[in-house]
Amino acid sequence: MRLHLGYVPLCDAAPVIAAHEMGFARAEGLDLELTAEPSWATLRDRLALGYLDAAHILAPLALASALALSGPPSDLIVPLSLSLNGNAITLSNPLWATMAPESERLADVAGAFARMAGARREAGRPLTLGTVHPFSSHTYQLRLFCEAGGLDPAAVRLVAVPPQHSVEALSRGIVDGFCAGAPWNAVAVAAGLGRIAALGCEVAPDAPEKVLAVAPRLEGAIPPLVRAVAHAGRWCADPANRTELAHRLARRPYLNLDPHLIARTFEGTIVLDGPGREREAPDYLRLDAAAQEPRAAHVGWILSQMRAAGQMPAEDLLPAAEAVYRPDLYAAAGLSPA
Repeated sequence: MRLHLGYVPLCDAAPVIAAHEMGFARAEGLDLELTAEPSWATLRDRLALGYLDAAHILAPLALASALALSGPPSDLIVPLSLSLNGNAITLSNPLWATMAPESERLADVAGAFARMAGARREAGRPLTLGTVHPFSSHTYQLRLFCEAGGLDPAAVRLVAVPPQHSVEALSRGIVDGFCAGAPWNAVAVAAGLGRIAALGCEVAPDAPEKVLAVAPRLEGAIPPLVRAVAHAGRWCADPANRTELAHRLARRPYLNLDPHLIARTFEGTIVLDGPGREREAPDYLRLDAAAQEPRAAHVGWILSQMRAAGQMPAEDLLPAAEAVYRPDLYAAAGLSPA
């Protein structure tokens, strides 16, 4: 069976890419046609309107689409989680230099950012930060970062920038910083444009990040698709496969970047700035088996963040949201958390 899957060029698209590249889909009798989408909004719409059969998608956006909070109404379901964590907050070099935090501790960095952002707001020149989509863990992590410094998130301006355009937006001064997934923070650092101020796994540990969303019309194709992508994700998480994975993702059809830069993401060795300061973060991006089951706790966290961001209507959407996540289909595919 031929299936059309969409993704946005990111390291955490690795499970769907590896399912195609490494033969996991063929082993399940599936022929995957992968399409790199230009933005999360485009991917959301193409999935909702039936141009895609399934997609690598932001977990909050999958729920927002299914709950008719964003884009065309959709009947998508989530039988598999693809990843936890994977994001970072990168600030422009001039902004970081002006902040001059006392240390690299999250509280000190967030506090220094809050003081600068407060001063800019009072001067009528609020800081502008890029987020990949309003319904994203990136948006919520930026808000939590502000709050960690005692800053009202409303003091900064958030604008949606597709992750693969975040570095360009920073270089052109459109944003003062951004929160995006790997490898785009590393690209900004390597280009001498920014400094990684905080890791998403520090701001919100094990936050749900990407999921596999599928159209219910696939019916019998769902179990083999879930198995193929889940086994591919476990292959990606194996340290023995990092070099090959990085080189596969680095190819022109996918990320089209230096494989060594991509490999650092999976190693959890994060280069923070131009001089090469590093931070070891083994959980920077999690693709392991324990991250794959679609969990009700993830739905609860996402809805709580949506509510805090003013994105939720008054009615209780928890039952409808929990119905989108399908751990029964995960189990039916013969998978277990470990």
